[in-house]
Amino acid sequence: MAVFAMGWHKPDNVAGSSAPAIMVGLFVATGGLLFGYDTGAINGILAMDTFKEDFSTGYSDAKGNPAMDSGQISLIVAMLSVGTAVGALLAAPIGDRWGRRPSLIAAIGVFCIGAIFQVCATNVPLLVVGRLVAGVGVGIVSVLVPLYQSEMAPKWIRGTLVCAYQLSITAGLLAAATVNILTYRLQSAAAYRIPIGLQLTWAVILALGLCVLPETPRYLVKRGLKDAAALSLSRLRRLDITHPALVEELAEIQANHEYEMALGPDTYKEIIFGEPHLGRRTLTGCGLQMLQQLTGVNFIMYYGTTFFIGAGIENPFTISLIVQVINMVSTLPGLFVVESWGRRRLLIVGAIGMAICQLLIASFATASGDRNLTTQNQILIIFVTIYIFFFAASWGPVVWVVTSEIYPLKVRAKSMSISTASNWLLNFGIAYGTPFMVDTSAGSVGLGSRIFFLWGAFCILSIAFVWCMVYETSKISLEQIDEMYERVDYAWNSRGFEPSWSFQQMRDFGFSDSGIPPAELELQPSHASTSQSDTGGSSAAETTNTTTTNSQDNKIISQLGHVDLSY
Repeated sequence: MAVFAMGWHKPDNVAGSSAPAIMVGLFVATGGLLFGYDTGAINGILAMDTFKEDFSTGYSDAKGNPAMDSGQISLIVAMLSVGTAVGALLAAPIGDRWGRRPSLIAAIGVFCIGAIFQVCATNVPLLVVGRLVAGVGVGIVSVLVPLYQSEMAPKWIRGTLVCAYQLSITAGLLAAATVNILTYRLQSAAAYRIPIGLQLTWAVILALGLCVLPETPRYLVKRGLKDAAALSLSRLRRLDITHPALVEELAEIQANHEYEMALGPDTYKEIIFGEPHLGRRTLTGCGLQMLQQLTGVNFIMYYGTTFFIGAGIENPFTISLIVQVINMVSTLPGLFVVESWGRRRLLIVGAIGMAICQLLIASFATASGDRNLTTQNQILIIFVTIYIFFFAASWGPVVWVVTSEIYPLKVRAKSMSISTASNWLLNFGIAYGTPFMVDTSAGSVGLGSRIFFLWGAFCILSIAFVWCMVYETSKISLEQIDEMYERVDYAWNSRGFEPSWSFQQMRDFGFSDSGIPPAELELQPSHASTSQSDTGGSSAAETTNTTTTNSQDNKIISQLGHVDLSY
């Protein structure tokens, strides 16, 4: 338990209060409910008899009952992913032009329009249009929520707050599974209209709450609104606008942004060819987002209920509810250890656990064939739940954490937009193609449980990808991540990185062509530092005290001693 507590312990040398930023971050994280609830709702709705009767176009199952063919199911489920991919690409220009907060409010409005279309739908085309429109809103939210959280959160709990976004997704999945169980026996359209309509409730609450929250200080710095940025940071840190710690943090954010702009403009071309190593960072973000989908989790989330029915499992709705409970509860260990374990270790352990579970499911199903179906189903349920535990504690939340941290401010929205869009494109491919791969009807591949061989192979690939590409970003500020990518050549060496640059001094003395400061501007680690998170701030205060003594602000800062001025 002590190991878990380390992740949430506020360092003693951090000035001000982190409570406002934590509360804001947790509230914004509930944007994940929109996607989670929609995914969970459609999972159960597709298996409802009432829905099949109302929306069937003449297709019947083996027993002669009205049903949906694989093409219709794929279209209904996958169209949300088409919308989310479009929304993710729109998030960058909208978020950079309007701001993170107003753009989130607008995205929720688009989602509500799509949800209303779905509630009113009486045929497949209108339902598909509704899911497409709602998907655009979800796509924008999926980029801007982690972006908003990472730009306003203190570094010591930044990863946990972004993980809360994934926790909200799992809460939405669980809520939808619960509602589906309560309504699927109804013998009217209410069986599926109630689950669809209820998603509007939290969307309205979230939009109203966002109206009173502050814009992120880093976005305001990007727009050149220094006074507004100082006021926003003051609200989030609960410090007076003239407090030395707040003044220093804002100055470092500003100096880092000027350093980034000195290396190149904030264009889409820059996310590939920019420095320091923006192409590598973009590849890392896109790779993680795609591999998150290729672990096969949304196969369970989208088609779990129908897959369990096809496998001959009794009470598939109950099994899906149990899976969602495990999914939500298992996210909590990830929130606890994402700071103390770090991003890399958690991702690698999670991928190993998922690969073992999936390969065991597929191997036993292949070896047994049509024999021992009862035992096969028991093994399927047991190892699917263990697999969900590993995913929910690692790849579910941590991918969003890493992709919200590794990009510099000038292209953060653009890079997150591209990486998140890659997630949704793979989401679409899996949502549309999986029924054809699993179904045993004519024209389908008929893999059944053997599809877990595919997901397991991608989990093994994920282990190698994380080892080679993912840098450890815990316990350092967003500004110090630029320095890490400049100084650390290989991802597996990043865990021992300690910040030693002052972006303010680099600005004052002039940036070099390489972006690397001369040795005399590097900060010396403080002997009193006990952790990576303390080093950057205490070193910055020490160097400022020894190199610039004429400024009254610096005299005040120097009196703060070991106070960490870097969030």
